[in-house]
Amino acid sequence: MARVVNWRYINKTVRNRITKFVCFAPSVFLQALYQLYFDPDMERKNVAQKWLTQAQTSARAWSFCWALLSPDKIPEVQFFGASTLHTKISRHWSDLPADQHESLRMQLLSHILHFSSGPKMVLTRLCVALASMALNLIPQAWSQPVADMVRAFQPQKPDSEDGSGAKAPQDPQSHCLALLELLTVLPEEFQSSRLAQARRGQLREALAGEWAVVCPMLRQLLQSQDSSNQVKEKVLRCLSSWVGLDVALGESHELVQDCFTALSNPELFDMAVETIVNAISQPDCQRYVNALVNLLPLVLGLHDQLKTAAQNGDMETSHGICRIAVAMGETHSRVLLEQVDHWQEYLALVNMILFCTGIPGHYPVSETTSSLTLTFWYTLQDDILSFEEDKQAVYLQVYRPIYFQLVDVLLHKSHYPSQEEYESWSSDDKEQFRIYRVDISDTLMYVYEMLGAELLSNLYDRLGRQLMDPQQSAVWQDTEALLFGFQSIAETIDVNYSDVIPGLIGLIPRINISNIMLADTVMYTIGSLAEWLADHPVMLGGILPMVLQGLVKPELSVSSVSTLKRICRECRLDLGPYAQDILTVSQDVLVKEIHKSSQCMWLMQALGFLLSALPAEEILGRLHSLITPHVQQLDTLAQQEPNPANKQSIIHILGMLSSLFTTLDINRQTDASIHTNVGKKYPNVVVVLQQVFTLIQTILSKWLHDSDVVEAVCGVFDKSVRTLLHDFGPMVAQLSEMLGQIYSAFPQASALDLARQMVHIFAGEEHHISNIRSLIEVLTSTTLNIFQQGPRDHPDIAESFMHLHAQILKRKPDLYLSDQLDVKALFYCGILSVKFPETPTVKAASMFFTEFLSRCKDVPSLGDVLQRDGKLLTETILQAVGGGSPRSLTEHFSEVLLSLNRHCPALLSQWLKETLQTPGFPSAQVSTEQKHTFTQQLLREQTNKRRVKEIVKEFSLLCRGLQGSGYSDY
Repeated sequence: MARVVNWRYINKTVRNRITKFVCFAPSVFLQALYQLYFDPDMERKNVAQKWLTQAQTSARAWSFCWALLSPDKIPEVQFFGASTLHTKISRHWSDLPADQHESLRMQLLSHILHFSSGPKMVLTRLCVALASMALNLIPQAWSQPVADMVRAFQPQKPDSEDGSGAKAPQDPQSHCLALLELLTVLPEEFQSSRLAQARRGQLREALAGEWAVVCPMLRQLLQSQDSSNQVKEKVLRCLSSWVGLDVALGESHELVQDCFTALSNPELFDMAVETIVNAISQPDCQRYVNALVNLLPLVLGLHDQLKTAAQNGDMETSHGICRIAVAMGETHSRVLLEQVDHWQEYLALVNMILFCTGIPGHYPVSETTSSLTLTFWYTLQDDILSFEEDKQAVYLQVYRPIYFQLVDVLLHKSHYPSQEEYESWSSDDKEQFRIYRVDISDTLMYVYEMLGAELLSNLYDRLGRQLMDPQQSAVWQDTEALLFGFQSIAETIDVNYSDVIPGLIGLIPRINISNIMLADTVMYTIGSLAEWLADHPVMLGGILPMVLQGLVKPELSVSSVSTLKRICRECRLDLGPYAQDILTVSQDVLVKEIHKSSQCMWLMQALGFLLSALPAEEILGRLHSLITPHVQQLDTLAQQEPNPANKQSIIHILGMLSSLFTTLDINRQTDASIHTNVGKKYPNVVVVLQQVFTLIQTILSKWLHDSDVVEAVCGVFDKSVRTLLHDFGPMVAQLSEMLGQIYSAFPQASALDLARQMVHIFAGEEHHISNIRSLIEVLTSTTLNIFQQGPRDHPDIAESFMHLHAQILKRKPDLYLSDQLDVKALFYCGILSVKFPETPTVKAASMFFTEFLSRCKDVPSLGDVLQRDGKLLTETILQAVGGGSPRSLTEHFSEVLLSLNRHCPALLSQWLKETLQTPGFPSAQVSTEQKHTFTQQLLREQTNKRRVKEIVKEFSLLCRGLQGSGYSDY
């Protein structure tokens, strides 16, 4: 029957109730609840929800909730009534007089009995409410809650009552399920409640004592042939819930053993797995060795069921049994290893887990089980290697053969499917398989710790046999898997002393890289051996052609470019004979735009490494040859009218130049490779920048108001300054002038960041200081205008401006002697920046003030401003600490306060006294006494940064009302 609802009437009524908040009649609640649950209009739903939330917090809620639970109400209304009860009990318990506790308990039990047949959502909420009540009364006012609950739910004769004033339900199953629901939510409510540590410990101990009542009942229900699957599933869920209270395995292992019988029932299988895993995964279980040993045969008894499931492709069953085996083996590996009388059982468990690792099928398409086992192999290895030497030798004798089998299994599991099958996979499946292979790679790297050089020899021998046998080498997945194994180990382990690497380097050119996935792994394997090649440069000639062959294939873009970059970085001093080939192929792929933008940047970085190590007289010519096509393209773009396509091309070319200059560092050359004076080399690089400079000015004339282009331009010079350092000097004057013009016309943070780098490097050089001073004056003047007009829309500029002036104060505070720098205005910019909501801006402002305060005695103008406006700074910092800024920033504010105390303690004492005497400042949550304590503690510390952080943090928590709330650690 369709509901006909008068929304106009309800909206008007509910709005009136929100305004007046005087009537809690059931009819009003029904109107609001119908609006909340069934009105399609979100705005009206929100109005109803707001009113209902307010109503729940009122004292009247203790009474009106019962009316909402009457049998004639719809389930949604009954659910709200039950939820209101839980809200009142869990959050407003102290409002209820103690003489009403027993009445409330009887009413709750009565309603739970009534709703035992449903609706389920109402029953569960009522059970949660009673559980919350029990937590408020245990143990003083309710010493045996579980026993009382069980008695209340004892079956009664049809005409008798249960003592709570309600007829007992006639359906024994509903009766039993309601009790199990109540017993299940009791530990869950304990786990989710916010409790003081002492109270939590008291409750945990009291509830654990109730397990003696719960456990026999659960065993009886699980063993009974009369219990339905529904009851048994609820028993399993209940046990899982109580396990979270760390009930002793010694007291529950027989019940856990009973759970294994449920694994043969398909309807109970999933819940039984979850329960068993939860039970045996508790770390405390290790104290009950006998119980664990008794459970071990039951786990091993699942092996046949596991094999059958794997053969039949039953992923759910194999997954569940694997979870149980791994939980037992991983959580208790050391304990079970130490049980020497049962070593064969544990060895059988390890082999069972190995079977799970190698379960048939391709992850994640036809199996999802094998990934569960990988962390087990870490744990077992760690435990074996942690034993003293004589024990370790015994365990290694037993388990090393299994780890060699594990390597075979992992390499097999890493196999790609056929090309056709792989192409049919979804992109999500491919990504999951990629991550799975990364996990296998990590595992192989770890296994090397146990198997050592013998593992590499094993892999090398197998690879050699494959490549020498045409039939075997035809299966590209086998070759790829072995190379993948080598790469996994070489990526993180020092293989420089391995005697098989020369043979491997000799084998790699024999591999046919026509298959892209195999070729990809070949590239990554070569890259992982770059450091070895640097020590054995004679082997480069056989390897580099393969890398350059991969470089021209778009499908190998990432692997080939990253490998070339690693070789150019590690082997650059030995690449002279191959430089022409590398440059020719690289220039060709860049001009043909074979690679995406990010790979082009990597490639330019590789070429920067390469050029850096060439003889000085060769660099300029090769550099010109490399960048000329791109500069010409940039010149063409500069002449065209701005459009989106041009913009991306300009940014791309500028990005490539930035990447090149990031690594073009001649100082990296060793003394043996330097043929002429280093100082004469850098002008060769600077010449290129000077030639590009005019072109960049042309671009800026058309793109000055585009922040992306300006940022790309600044990036070119930023990377050049960082790499060339003082040898960038010839361009300081030009760049300073251009930066000033850029920023004056269209202020952007990237220009300030570049200026900061220039201050860092050149502010100490007398012949550059006039240019730096002029630039700083222009940037500061322009930024002050932004702050005067309102800087809130420019947090990035405020952040970079604060960083710039912190750098000036650190490197060249003499710049503040200039009449052109308004120190007072800069101080106020810092004050405004501290109040920004953006975390990076506040951090930068705090850093500025820390530097500012440290220089006050050296620069009179700074000291004058501090004398005059230090109180404002103190007040601003205290306001931020007291709640004006996120708590995560308290550490930075503490550094400002420490700096104030270190450099002007008398003034700080005065400012603290004056600001903190204001009522309600910085928060109404702190008393006068607490403010006084804070002041005294702070003023005592002038050097201990850690202690000041603790003092300020504690005061901040007090101001926010969070002291002792449980939030103080977050």
